[in-house]
Amino acid sequence: MRSDTPPSRHVILSGCSGGGKSTLLAELAGRGFPTISEPGRRIVAEALRGDGAALPWVDPAAFALRAIDVARRDRECAPDGAGWTFFDRGLVDAALALQHATGRPASVTLAPFDRYHDRVFLTPSWPEIYLQDGARRHGLEEAIAEYHRLLTGFGELGYETIVLPKAAIGERADFVLRHLP
Repeated sequence: MRSDTPPSRHVILSGCSGGGKSTLLAELAGRGFPTISEPGRRIVAEALRGDGAALPWVDPAAFALRAIDVARRDRECAPDGAGWTFFDRGLVDAALALQHATGRPASVTLAPFDRYHDRVFLTPSWPEIYLQDGARRHGLEEAIAEYHRLLTGFGELGYETIVLPKAAIGERADFVLRHLP
């Protein structure tokens, strides 16, 4: 990003699967902010209706490539003005998933894309609220390993990671908003 370019108003909510990202996104949407739902859940729903080839538990690389494409389109269609837009995961998560699946550096995958806001909010593991479902078939141990990969990966890509408190949803939303300039 050029020094005269204002920072992005696109904010990523990432972190541990089952840590409350979607609930936080719904709270922020209820407060009037534009939000973009998680590409992965949409891809899984689509794959389960079709041939199932891009499921993360079938072909993690194909899933990550599909997530990159969906997140790219989400970003192109998202509002980019004076207000904040919140993303439940995004291009960086997908690029880090591809890196994990194939070894392709996330920095190479992300090179053609604009950066998101420098502050990324991560949900920590929260066993008391973690649930498996049809789109989240992995267990908590795998979710925690993914969290640590994301925490490291976002840092290596130059993002400031802020871990969200385990708190009521309204408090979490207030925390996010207090930590944005």
